[in-house]
Amino acid sequence: MNNVMNYKGYSARVEYDDDDGIFFGQVAGLRDGIGFHADTVEDLRTAFHEAVDDYLETCAKAGKEPDREYSGKVMFRINPELHARIAKNAEMAGMSINQWGERVLNQATT
Repeated sequence: MNNVMNYKGYSARVEYDDDDGIFFGQVAGLRDGIGFHADTVEDLRTAFHEAVDDYLETCAKAGKEPDREYSGKVMFRINPELHARIAKNAEMAGMSINQWGERVLNQATT
């Protein structure tokens, strides 16, 4: 089951709440939290499209960029054994860990 919807270059992760009997989603990568919900998948798709369209229109009127800016720095902790394997792989590829990691993450997200 795919729990991602896409529209106009934006993506949203969707879930189902069995207690309330609704589908709901959150648009990723925006400056502001934009959510939507509906009772059916088709209505959820419509709600997602409307949420994106409304947000883009609001941003345009306010002269605001809708997409969140990122610094380019990613910091996370990993176990020492994985760190060692990464360092060795980077060295064998003739790259820094940053260069190697960027290449691997780019391949994983395309």
